[in-house]
Amino acid sequence: MAYPTSTPATWFVTGASRGLGQELVRQLLERGDNVAATSRSAERLRKNLDGVRADQLLPLTVDLVDGSAVEAAVAQAVQRFGRLDVVVNNAGYGYLGSIEETSDADIRQMLDVQVVGAWNVLRAAIPHLRSARSGHVVNVSSVLGLTTVPGWGLYSAGKFALNGISEALAGEMAEFGVKVTIVEPGYFRTSFLTPDALALPADTTDAYPAIRAMTQSHLELQGQQLGDPVKGAAAMIRIAVSGNGPRNQLLGSDSYDYATARIAALTADVEAGRELALTTDHD
Repeated sequence: MAYPTSTPATWFVTGASRGLGQELVRQLLERGDNVAATSRSAERLRKNLDGVRADQLLPLTVDLVDGSAVEAAVAQAVQRFGRLDVVVNNAGYGYLGSIEETSDADIRQMLDVQVVGAWNVLRAAIPHLRSARSGHVVNVSSVLGLTTVPGWGLYSAGKFALNGISEALAGEMAEFGVKVTIVEPGYFRTSFLTPDALALPADTTDAYPAIRAMTQSHLELQGQQLGDPVKGAAAMIRIAVSGNGPRNQLLGSDSYDYATARIAALTADVEAGRELALTTDHD
């Protein structure tokens, strides 16, 4: 993709009313780009962006699980701004609990937001990018989409799925000039770990004291995370503007440390299982 230089670029950003999404929208508007921004409350989005010049903002209240509503939102963005250049799937939330403690509702809600919602956005946006033979999809995953730890299984399930979707999409879009980037942040100093934002199981058991301790330590980490959302949002803009960079873009030193440790462990696993793997082919 050649990022627009003669006209403002048009971005479609989900999960825009808080955290990295909100900061991204703020910086895009300050740059003079057009932004169609979705959240569960357009009014809250406007309030959170108070003080920012918003004449190039299209705030949209959208339930991302509703495919028809997402398709209408993308169409509205194209009608308003005349084009679509960058799509950012950023909507999501955290969940900390053991596999055993997750309910049917917990599972469905997480996968609806992290997987179905992102998929709906992609299905609605891709025809516009493909026909233009340009564009950039930025799917905001997590380093916990590359690796995971006890207590984060449900959250990681959604992020691992998003990574898989993104890898396949990148191959499908290559011939159309549409780039796909998976952004994998570590812990950023947003509201992600606040009691209002971090989902917890309704029913717990006493079998997982380490996960309870982790939950408490994560809540206490709020305000001390290493990642700076201002720098994180600027990095995401840089990715799209340059049109270059790796398929998997880590954000944060903690993300880098988690990822490199996982690569080393996975390499060791693969090599440890090599001999047995090679015995299972037909003679």
